This record gives sequence, structure tokens and C-alpha cells, in this order.
Amino acid sequence: MSQAFYRVWRPALWDEVVGQDHIVQTLRNAIAADRVAHAYLFAGPKGTGKTTSARLLAKAVNCLDPDKNIQPCNKCENCLAVNEGRFMDLIEIDAASNTSVDDVRELREKINFAPSQGKFKVYIIDEVHMLSTSAFNALLKTLEEPPSHVIFILCTTEIHKIPATVLSRCQRHEFRRIPVPTIAKRLTELTRKEKIKIEPEALSLIARQATGSMRDAISLVDQLSSMSKTVTLKIAQEVLGTATSQSVIMLVDAILKEDTGGGLEIIHTALDAGTDPRQYARQVVDYLRDLLVIKLQAGQDLELTPETREKMNQQAEQFEIAHLVAIISAFSEASTDLKANWHPGLGLELALANSLYPPQPLYLAETEHEAQPVRRERSKKEEESPSEIEETAAVQKASSTNTRTSKVETIETDPSFVPGTPLTLEVAQSQWERVKRAVGSKNRITAAVVNSGRLVQASGDTIVLNFNSELLRERILEEKANKLVSFMLAKIYGREINLICTVGDQKVNLAPKGGKSEVNLIDFAINNLNGELLENDPTQAGKDEKNG
Repeated sequence: MSQAFYRVWRPALWDEVVGQDHIVQTLRNAIAADRVAHAYLFAGPKGTGKTTSARLLAKAVNCLDPDKNIQPCNKCENCLAVNEGRFMDLIEIDAASNTSVDDVRELREKINFAPSQGKFKVYIIDEVHMLSTSAFNALLKTLEEPPSHVIFILCTTEIHKIPATVLSRCQRHEFRRIPVPTIAKRLTELTRKEKIKIEPEALSLIARQATGSMRDAISLVDQLSSMSKTVTLKIAQEVLGTATSQSVIMLVDAILKEDTGGGLEIIHTALDAGTDPRQYARQVVDYLRDLLVIKLQAGQDLELTPETREKMNQQAEQFEIAHLVAIISAFSEASTDLKANWHPGLGLELALANSLYPPQPLYLAETEHEAQPVRRERSKKEEESPSEIEETAAVQKASSTNTRTSKVETIETDPSFVPGTPLTLEVAQSQWERVKRAVGSKNRITAAVVNSGRLVQASGDTIVLNFNSELLRERILEEKANKLVSFMLAKIYGREINLICTVGDQKVNLAPKGGKSEVNLIDFAINNLNGELLENDPTQAGKDEKNG
């Protein structure tokens, strides 16, 4: 059985370790000067070379080559034994499986035995943060003063879980995420030697998808190479579940146009095509980040095609920096939100709503700030008279009262409108912006759905709202959203309002009668309640009457 690519391509020499030059140089200097520490702690993200570097250090300290500057030589008996997994003095322990204090006590009993093959016995404890508190305590004394022939190398992805007493006993090295260009260069070399045909654009996508992990990037190449003889960008996007850049561009255009309905449709189309929602959010964040860089006059270093650069320049000009930062924060939260798993698109929908409808407290904070009186700095010679002090206090009290009132009132008033007036389309439209703002003050998602609909009919006490898709119509008919919208309609129009929601070309017959609209109840049931029109059976009716 063939080995996975990431195992075949595991670095066997220091020169093959990429992206961690600061650590490699430190360890090579320590080996050359014969000043290797008794305990090391390698910390950093997954797939950045922690365990690989630990094995290279174990090879180097036991290498038989007399020239310490080239250790490990990867040619002597000890180096070959480490490569083949048969070196008796390299002991790798998985702390996730050996977490108890008894496991550490057993380790302490064995370390006193002298090495059987090499000069040092090297213990690599992987995922060391998984050890229990009692196990850490049992390890402390041994870690501080191990036998002269023992070296400990602790590896972890969560250094914050390591006790301070352990940290103080180790030489600590922080591994960094590997840059995208470095990963792409390494993958290019790998695919050339493995004779894999893959487009450069696909390699760049894989490098970005790996998020700094070389192991993940090589594993993705291994996976994609099984799909096709030639790996294209389209194949990579399909396998990785990423959306096309065109979808992201269209979504940003929808945000600029404040087209809520269009934005929701773009998101739902991408999700229906099988796109992972969190990966889609990451791609939106990457695109918006590039827009921010362009807006900050630093976009010349971005690797973009001329067509994409021209489009992004146009979009960047239309954004304010503060708005762009707020949108990036919203979609960044969606890319890491694990609570929205029960509804895959919820995080993206919330991000879109936050992009178009900023949280209400922001406006209140601005109102409060503007309400504060601006006081002129006075020199030491100037003094406020009692009348000035009273006047200033009165202004502050009035502004404070106004601010408190503005916080309580969530529905603005329109003196020109008389609540309870029978509705016409013109009357309904005159107050429709108030309705959307009132709904938005309570629930931004519902406001986004309302905003995506068109007010097409109004008569008496009935309003007809038309949507482009059945999904949007279903959202507004959900119990919670429907109650909120109905409540706000009644508050603003001063009467109970029948809300009818239609899709596409559906029509509702609103026949005015006696100042009120007489709604066709059959049409209403079919359109709003998913009803069906059934033929009447006279014989069955007779039976029902007889039984009734």
C-alpha cells in the first residue's frame, strides 16, 4: 500500500523544512556548538513542522557523522534507522492516549536505562496539552533534571493549556503559519516530481485553503490528484467546496446596491450548489480584505488579473473604510461561527443583514455623542458665572432627557399621517420606509426579508407584498417574523392589517366594498396557506349532512 504524500514528502534534512527558518537556524547552531538543551517545547498551528523538527533534532543528536555542521547527514546507520522507524532510542508518545499519572510514572522508570543504539534517548511527547494536571505534576521533577542521556521534546497546538511550571523548564520555540507563496512553491516542486498536472491557479487556491498548514496543503494535492489526470481550478473548487469568485463579486455588488433580496438569492444559490457556508464566508472575507487594501492605497502588491483589478478598483471607490471594516467583521464572524450548524446559511444571512442594517446601538451612541454640549476650554483667568453654570446644567439635563427618550421610542412618528386611515397603495407606500425601519430595530434578518419584497397592492386594511422567490416568501410567513411584521403594521397604520405575500406573477383580487377591502379568501388560502382547490362531491356532502 502506497504512503500518503505528506508522509513521503516529510522533510529528512534541515534544508527541506520551509517557513520556519528562525527555529531551524537556532537548532542547527545549538547542535554545531554542542549546546543542545535537555527539554524543548515546540508550539504552533497544526501542520507547520513541529513533529518533523522534533524527529530531525533526534536524528541530529544521534548522527554518526563527525561534522556537526551537517548533522543529520541522512546517510549513517542511525539516521537511516530513524527514517525507517526502527531507532530504539527515539520514543514517540501520544499524550492524547496516555494522559494519566500512571503513564508518566512508567515513563520515569524507563528513562534511567542507557540508550541502546545512539548517544541520547529522545522522548517526543505529541499533543502534550492533553496530559492531566496530576500527570504534569509527576513530570515536573524529571523534566527539570533528567538523566544526561535524555532529551524531552514536547509538541502542542494549544500552548495556553500548558502549566507555567512546565513552560519554565523548557526551551520554547514558536512555529508560525507558513506563508501562501512558500506553500505554493513547495507544491509546485512536489507536483513536478510526482508528475501531477495541475493548474497554477488551482495550486494557489490549495495554498490559501490550507491556511498556513503545509501538511493540509500536501494532503489536498494528494486528494485532487485522484480526481483527474489534469487538475483544473474548476475541479479544485468543486472538491474543496469553494464558491467561484464571480459569486463573491456579485454579492459585494448587491451590498453596494443595498439589494437585500439579490444578496440572499446569491447566497442561497451558492449553498444549493454545495458550497460550504464557512468556506464561502472566508472567501468573501479574503475578497473584502483585498478591497480594503486597495482602498488604503496599497493594492499594487496584490496578485490580480487586469479585469479583476479594474472591477475591484470600482467597488473600492464606492465603499467607506468604516463600512468595509464592519462588513469584514460580520463575515469573519460567520466564517468561525460553530453555533449556526443547525442552519447552514444562517451565519451568512446574519452577516448580510449586519452589512446592510448596522446594529441599533451604534446610532444611539452617535445620538448621545451629538447631544453632549461642547464646552470651550477656559483659561485660568476666566471663571464661569452662576448663570452660565445653571445654563450649562439645563442643557445637559435636556440632552440627557432627549437621549433617554430616543432610546425608549423605537417607532418614529409622522405628524402628516392619520393612523386608522383606510389604505390605498399611495398611503401604504408613504409609510413603508417607517415600517422597514421599525422592523429593523427589532430584527435585522426579518427587516432584510421585508426589504427584499415589493409593496404591490393595498386597499382598506390589506397589504400585498410580492417576492422574487418562494424561499423569501416562506421566511416572512414564519410565525416569529409574521408576528413582528403584523405588530409593526398595526402600530404604524393604526389598525389591524392583513398581510398577503405572493411570489412572481401571483395576483390577489382586492375589491373595495364599504371603505374596506374584501379579500378573495380562496386566493388568500392558496397563496398564503399552501391550500388546494378541491372539487365538491354532492354525494359526500349529503352523507356529511346526514351524519351531522
